[in-house]
Amino acid sequence: RIQPGEDVELVDMTTSYATLGVMGPKSRDLLQRLTDADLSNAGFPFGATKHIEVGNARVRATRISYVGELGWELYIPTEFARGVLHAVLDAGADLGVRPAGMHAMDACRIEKAFRHWGHDIGIKDTILEAGLGFTCAFDKKGGFIGRDAVLRQKEGKLGRRMVQFKMQDPALLLYHNEPIYRNGQLVGLVTSANYGHHLGGAIGMGYVHNKAGVDAAFIAEGKFEIGIALKRYPATASLTPMYDPKSARMKV
Repeated sequence: RIQPGEDVELVDMTTSYATLGVMGPKSRDLLQRLTDADLSNAGFPFGATKHIEVGNARVRATRISYVGELGWELYIPTEFARGVLHAVLDAGADLGVRPAGMHAMDACRIEKAFRHWGHDIGIKDTILEAGLGFTCAFDKKGGFIGRDAVLRQKEGKLGRRMVQFKMQDPALLLYHNEPIYRNGQLVGLVTSANYGHHLGGAIGMGYVHNKAGVDAAFIAEGKFEIGIALKRYPATASLTPMYDPKSARMKV
């Protein structure tokens, strides 16, 4: 919140920077070949952001991941982007580096149950329903917009929660908007989906509804199915990510 006497200026930097995600188990080894910055877990912890030299460019590196693996996002001045990209590809040739597009990233994030804005989360979803309560500091000085409403919701049972699903038949595909059934009753719709190549099956996420509350017991004790082409197929449901639920791989 802007305090009395403070001033804020907004500048659109969209065309000034390009973003390159360097992610995977060998991403630290790769980037360390291109910079003198300390990329160790102690020197550059998860969630940190710093300006570092990569190749011939000064970039902002943020240790974050949308694919569930160790990695950095590099925010590069546009005129240096091509050079940094080629430097990364050349430096990582023997490590197996390769370009990956949005669909590859989406397949990875769906296994980790990372939410996607506009599909899995939007202005009508609360952080508790979306399973993102851990992202907010409820004791933050000055609070945050919606804090009181979330605290009120926290006191009761959640009648709507985001759940991750895996189709038990690996030959099936999910896209989004498929109906979700629990014990034969319609309880929600798939909000986003892709094929999980590590988990070995189509993975989807969607909100499950139950007025009496959606908790771990409700999920564990239910028989879940997802409708595909007017037929229902069994699916495994989980409130926690099926891939690396403790996010250990991102924080090594």
